[in-house]
Amino acid sequence: MSTTQSERLRGLLEPLVSAQQLDLEEIEVSRAGRRGVLRVIVDSDEGVELDTCAELSRAISQKLDETDVMGEGEYVLEVSSPGAERPLSEPRHYLRATGRLARFHLAADGSGELVARILAVDEDGLDLEVPGVKGRKPTSRRLAFDEIARARVEIEFNRKDKKEEEA
Repeated sequence: MSTTQSERLRGLLEPLVSAQQLDLEEIEVSRAGRRGVLRVIVDSDEGVELDTCAELSRAISQKLDETDVMGEGEYVLEVSSPGAERPLSEPRHYLRATGRLARFHLAADGSGELVARILAVDEDGLDLEVPGVKGRKPTSRRLAFDEIARARVEIEFNRKDKKEEEA
């Protein structure tokens, strides 16, 4: 996707997404055979409901029909949330993942990796709980944002719900 098209799409879609109290996380244009595919990824602190995605999809479709930003060819529009295993790259992503287990690839030497639960997030970094190994107690660790090369939420099949923990 050209920078010009990307900028035009972002400028066109950002107000529609913001009107739904959502964050525009990603815009991706690709090809699927003869058709183009426009993927619009949105999120919020409360998550994104299917009805909201459908409503936003209709609004985006109408707006795109009024412009030539997608060109003359056929395309498929997909509006969705980022999914459980999306990369964490912005402070708001880490904030939304508070309480979740994440895998961090550390920037220092490029080879370090850490799996820990995100306890708190501030403007400088994260407070983590590193699970204990072989019966040892978990330990606390502070990780600055600039120490993180990349990070992703880990899927937990036996994770306790916050409501269960409070009970």
